[in-house]
Amino acid sequence: MKLPLTLAIAAALPAVAAAQSLTPVTFGTNWLAQAEHGGFYQAVADGTYAECGLDVTIISGGPQVNNRALMLADRIQFHMGGDMLQAFNAVKEDVPVVAVAAIFQKHPQVIVAHPDVTSWESLKDKTLLIGDNGFTSYYQWMIAAHGFTVEQRQPYTFNPAPFLADTSLAMQGYLSSEPYLVEKEGGFKPNVFLIADAGYSSYATTIETMASTIENSPEVVECFVDGSLTGWYNFLYGDPTAADALILEANADMTQDKIEFARNMMKDEGIVDSGESLENGIGAMSDEVIGDFFQKMVDAGVIEAEVDWKASYTLEFTNKKVGMDIKG
Repeated sequence: MKLPLTLAIAAALPAVAAAQSLTPVTFGTNWLAQAEHGGFYQAVADGTYAECGLDVTIISGGPQVNNRALMLADRIQFHMGGDMLQAFNAVKEDVPVVAVAAIFQKHPQVIVAHPDVTSWESLKDKTLLIGDNGFTSYYQWMIAAHGFTVEQRQPYTFNPAPFLADTSLAMQGYLSSEPYLVEKEGGFKPNVFLIADAGYSSYATTIETMASTIENSPEVVECFVDGSLTGWYNFLYGDPTAADALILEANADMTQDKIEFARNMMKDEGIVDSGESLENGIGAMSDEVIGDFFQKMVDAGVIEAEVDWKASYTLEFTNKKVGMDIKG
């Protein structure tokens, strides 16, 4: 039935008013759109952010994009952080960035090896391709905690070809990226070792905002965090079709099979939903885990002991079991 024009306009007014009342918020990711960002896209696609009052725009990161700098310049409100070492360094540099939730309970950094490498310990017999950023962070921990050496490391150029051609090499990777490439291009299933399973206990894929945003707009922070956590439950355990479509639209190089591979890896390895999230919900953080990781970084010589690590995060907006009912 077609409504008279006056009734149609009247029926549309509440929706228009609601849309006009939404607070615009921009969230910057730290890389090109992919499944590892899926919960955020899910919350946009299914209206979860809008339900609590936010009109969220997601802008992708990338090789030449620094969305964190945009947040520091007050041009965006939230940013996808890496691991807690990045947060510690912000405190060290007197940058008032605060982590308000941690989407990944496990860091997805991996070492990818040929099938003959059957244990973390046996990686010590290989030459490891590790990038410069990795060398100054988690590889220093691998040296201090596990006895790997500077000499066995060679720079990684983010090209898997040398690894594929030489069984004496192992290489750094991202859980859902390099293992997939090796299977497709090398024709074999590599052995994959999560550094988190070896004790690298940092959270990852944090939600960062400025201390001033927390002080001036706590309701916006609460809505964004709650919406994101709900989005992640729906992305992992509900229907992710709409989020997948947004990811594919935002990243021309992404494919559906890559998204599905990554989603399955995140679920199988407990990247998002394991550890503390099983008790307090996705996004959970604790003083104990963060303090333990900080001490590991101090012991590895990566960060100074006098850094006020507790200033790098707040538990005010997480650990509330938001969205756990969706999992069932």
